[in-house]
Amino acid sequence: MAPASFHQSSKNTVCVMDASGKLGSSLVQQLLRRGYTVHAAVQYHGETQFSGFCSESNKLKIFHSDPFDYHSIIDALRGCSGVFYTFEPPQDQLNYDESMADVEVRAAHNVLEACAQTETIDKVVFTSSATAVIWREDRNSMDFDLDERHWSDVNLCRKFKLWHAISKTLAEKTAWALAMDRGVNMVSINAGLLMDSDLSIKNPYLNGAAEMYEDGVFVTVDLNFLVDAHICVYEDVSSYGRYLCFNHIINCHDDAVKLARQLTPSTPSLPQNSDQGMKIIQQRISNKKFNKLMVDFEPSRVDFFQSETQSY
Repeated sequence: MAPASFHQSSKNTVCVMDASGKLGSSLVQQLLRRGYTVHAAVQYHGETQFSGFCSESNKLKIFHSDPFDYHSIIDALRGCSGVFYTFEPPQDQLNYDESMADVEVRAAHNVLEACAQTETIDKVVFTSSATAVIWREDRNSMDFDLDERHWSDVNLCRKFKLWHAISKTLAEKTAWALAMDRGVNMVSINAGLLMDSDLSIKNPYLNGAAEMYEDGVFVTVDLNFLVDAHICVYEDVSSYGRYLCFNHIINCHDDAVKLARQLTPSTPSLPQNSDQGMKIIQQRISNKKFNKLMVDFEPSRVDFFQSETQSY
């Protein structure tokens, strides 16, 4: 765990990009609670989105920053020692399709290049996805669990039109290549399916959900947990590389039914099969590296975020 004085030092200014989404805005909120000065870089919303976040208005600075406008990224990063980057699809292209990978790769490249050109940046926390890990031809024959050392097979993803996995895999690989080439200190978080009030059946992560479930790799993460994960890997000086981040796995019939009800609440419930309900699918994915890092992490909030999703 990083020293307690970490976020109270002179290097306590960080940028959250994109702060427009649920994860980004939640990160802004929690970072302010921990004493950081935050540059909230948003594409679509203004100051009203953050009203009431911080009584000290000088701790929060709003930047209208487009990941496809290099100069606007540079403006948001100026004076920051850290960056939390999470991709929010453009409003005119909300659906993941074959072209989204190009969009996401370009955004990741621009942000990492801007970080490399900003001398004050000490660390970048890059939000990726478990879908950049789990899609492999050999995943059922492997003698060990999938973890952050593994990458999804882009050709396999393209074959089955897993556009979310392709986009996340290519964007993260682009970010890593650029970070290593430019000497940027980057850590990535490969998050499971984010469980929040906005979750719907249209979420692109869910493409291939049945196969994920059957393979024992259908993992989810609560918003609170994911926010803590980002701050932990940023503050802990020992963090490195990739971290698979999830706090629940859907590997039994009851959990699958609960998720289905949340995604499609208007659909009539299916009769319960007692044999199905007892079956547990073996977990084939590991987040041991991440759990080890989180052991000593202490969130600064007290019931800061109310759980917005059904607990499993």
